Amino acid sequence: MITGSLVALITPMSADGAVDTNKLDDLIEFHINEGTHGIVAVGTTGESSTLTTEEHANVIRQVVKTVNGRVPVIAGTGANATHEAIHLTRSAKEAGADACLLVTPYYNKPTQEGLFLHFKAIADAVDIPQILYNVPGRTVCDMLNETVARLSAIKNIVGVKDATGNLERGEALIKAVQEDFAVYSGDDATAVDLMLLGGKGNISVTANVAPKAIAQAAESALAGDAEKARSIDQTVALLHKNLFLESNPIPVKWACSQLGLCKEGIRLPLTPLSDKYHAAVRHAMVEAGVLLV
Repeated sequence: MITGSLVALITPMSADGAVDTNKLDDLIEFHINEGTHGIVAVGTTGESSTLTTEEHANVIRQVVKTVNGRVPVIAGTGANATHEAIHLTRSAKEAGADACLLVTPYYNKPTQEGLFLHFKAIADAVDIPQILYNVPGRTVCDMLNETVARLSAIKNIVGVKDATGNLERGEALIKAVQEDFAVYSGDDATAVDLMLLGGKGNISVTANVAPKAIAQAAESALAGDAEKARSIDQTVALLHKNLFLESNPIPVKWACSQLGLCKEGIRLPLTPLSDKYHAAVRHAMVEAGVLLV
């Protein structure tokens, strides 16, 4: 089972929006050196929605190659069309990814039965560990706990990223799924508490900026040391908040650029962080100890 701090990795881009492959390699080394437990490539934070299919596959291949087995690689391969998700998932398996992360179909608003059949079809088509991803705030599609519990009985569906931020619901989900099925947090602000309730890790935006703290908080929470986990988490609490002042990944890419981890490139329809938020994000970085005053 993959556990711990799993960074939802940004996809670094140059000013013209081209994927910056050199910075991508540098980012991977940075995270491994800082103690990140696993890398999620081309998820929401990795701008999966604006990469071409070819770019998507190339980034996953590069991440797998550069990581070279040092930590698990989870490839974002979700889509709102089942056949496209199967294609991306198959490509990720061929690239050597350890698992895939599959977001609920967005925009077309499937029923709960449609969600079950969608994910079952992908699991049947591609023999690779698959993690479901429920983020209704972005997809306008909420996969209910009952549907996740049904899907948890499928052998190669091994986990879910719950980005609802609802701890009561998360605790109920942990109790509802199969024993060997992992529930991961997709909400940095509540991740430590979910892990203390039995969650297995945090697929984290904040880890892009403060990887060491997020990894240490996850390790403490998974060990049951609530006091230490919450103490560490408090140091990055303002980052959890201010990295969402505009739509993710706008603030986190700007923050990473301030650390020299990437350039300020981002693709339309996403735009660079508004000037009015620069001070707030910078202040959160200083509070977290990742940026000097």
